[in-house]
Amino acid sequence: MAQWDRLRQLSDVYRQELHELYDRDALPMDVRHYLSVWIEKQEWLRAAQDPDRAMVLFQDLLSNLDIQHSRFVQEESFLLQHNIRRYKQNFQNYQDDPCTLARNILWFLEKEKEILDRADLAEQVQFLNVAQEAMEISSLQDLERKMAGLRNDMQCMEHTMSCLEEQQDEFDFKFQTYKMEAVVDEAVKKEQMKFFQQLINRLDECRKSTLSDLHKLLDKTEELINLLVKKELVEWQRRQQKACIGAPDSVCLDQLETWFTCVAVCLFQVREFLSKLEELVGKVSYANDPVKAQKPALQKRADTLLKDLLKSSFVVETQPSMPQGKGPLVLRTNVQFSVKTRLLVKFPELNHSMKVNVSMDRYRRFNVLGNNTKALNMAESQSGGMVADFRHLVSDNDLRISLSVTEELHIVYFNTVFEQKGLSVELQACSLPVVIISNSSQQQSAWASVLWFNMITYYWNLMLDIYFECIPAAAWPQFGEMLSWQFLSATKRGLNDAQLEMIAHRLFGKKQSYDNCKVAWSKFSKENPPDTFYVWFDGILVMVKSYLEDLWRDGHIMGFVSKGKEKSLLKKKQRGTFLLRFSESVIGGITFSWVETTITGEPDVKTVQPFTKTDLSQIPFVEIIRNFQILEAENIPENPLLYLYPNTPKDEAFGRYYSERTGGKDIK
Repeated sequence: MAQWDRLRQLSDVYRQELHELYDRDALPMDVRHYLSVWIEKQEWLRAAQDPDRAMVLFQDLLSNLDIQHSRFVQEESFLLQHNIRRYKQNFQNYQDDPCTLARNILWFLEKEKEILDRADLAEQVQFLNVAQEAMEISSLQDLERKMAGLRNDMQCMEHTMSCLEEQQDEFDFKFQTYKMEAVVDEAVKKEQMKFFQQLINRLDECRKSTLSDLHKLLDKTEELINLLVKKELVEWQRRQQKACIGAPDSVCLDQLETWFTCVAVCLFQVREFLSKLEELVGKVSYANDPVKAQKPALQKRADTLLKDLLKSSFVVETQPSMPQGKGPLVLRTNVQFSVKTRLLVKFPELNHSMKVNVSMDRYRRFNVLGNNTKALNMAESQSGGMVADFRHLVSDNDLRISLSVTEELHIVYFNTVFEQKGLSVELQACSLPVVIISNSSQQQSAWASVLWFNMITYYWNLMLDIYFECIPAAAWPQFGEMLSWQFLSATKRGLNDAQLEMIAHRLFGKKQSYDNCKVAWSKFSKENPPDTFYVWFDGILVMVKSYLEDLWRDGHIMGFVSKGKEKSLLKKKQRGTFLLRFSESVIGGITFSWVETTITGEPDVKTVQPFTKTDLSQIPFVEIIRNFQILEAENIPENPLLYLYPNTPKDEAFGRYYSERTGGKDIK
């Protein structure tokens, strides 16, 4: 099925991501929709690097738009005619630089594929985890019950305030009437004063009860704020960190927004209750009035809770990322990047009124194309959240410290002011630490820094300028999980236990258990340059993603297996059994080994030289396997690869991938 057709069939959550993707101006969704078949057939990667090819596609695009325009003329679709004509005019700006247009369209297609991958992965996760952990479900249900309880308490408090006001009005009316009657009989006057004292006592008890209820209400509110801010929000932040480096974690904020907004609304109601009490005291007061004594402390507590909630509610929903970066949080000087902030307290009346300003830490000067201020609004979010989506931010190259560029960590800050019903609170959100590079050759090392930081660091208000000087080690279970995420996010298939064991063996040597082993930052990204562990690992990942994704995803590549393990596996198998593994010495290399039988009947394992991207870009790997030959006796060529480990006939395993092309590499 065509990619665009698959995208249109996704669930609402992922269609929302698609809508947000096409909020950008570089490729209108109308054009993507009506030219979907043509767009998906073109070689945009080649065009991005070949100006002549890019110009051909540029002209073809304009021609296709003309055809589409003519169709809309015939159908009398006035609005679509107008839009297509406008899009064509915008695309003509690429006349002098068609490669940029090709890169832009390629970026959109890759982002679409990421959405499809996440949707497929979510489906797999749902299949594997039919229900959440019972404890997690119980925790969420408990929080929902407390929210419902808070809303119910607020309704009860509204009724209580109404009763208090009626009771006070009754006292006030009767007392004013008494004063106008000017009773002179002392006995009657004494009896009436006794009656009014009873009314005052009842009013005093009612005020004390109301104040007690307000204290209890704030206790419940504080408990909920602690749950939201110190637990739910912290867990979301951790999930976001992990998702940035490939974990299949949900980072949707809609539920948190509902909870934050509910508590904020309740606290504003408490402030209204306190204002009402002050109004009532202004009409009727007496000695030892409990409202006068307790209201200031209640007011201070309510305001403090509300400010704490609001300050935590301003977050970075989508971390900084470049259109064609290796991943989020790696930015390149003089290249645009985007980032989105969100206010979890959703008050529609504040739509477009709260201005967000952007700044960066002291190490680099920070520039924004256009205005560095944007309003929080509900139009830029498909869910209707209060967001400010910055799409054209740029960091220039004014470096002010001398650390290694890929070990510099910087923070992007966002500031705004929340003003509502007499309350003014300054809010600040900050991004996860970003690495800023000056050229694409630093991309790999920068991504290693991002992986390491977000794997082991849960709190980033640290001494970032010296972070990599005293960086902690990573426990192997945590490290192995992070490595698996890289494959999972790139290919939809992570690493199994056997593959992780081979990697652990490479790092630590042979051990009974690796659970207590630790990986140092230097071992991950600094030892044996330029071929560090991460360069080796990432070289494999890039190769798999570029040339072997289907084979890897379908489980045909054993991949991470040592030479010793390989031999022990194959020697137990019949002649012609082979397996595919990644090279331990050649960066981005894959090879295969097979078992033969010597004249004495002993198994003999043979291995071919690793194939690299140079080979795989010319001949698909399945065709290399299909047509691989060696010279047997009497110089008769023979393909020794018969069964994919453990015992699947080669053509049964790979037949669906074969094409008409042939090619091979002989071993002498």
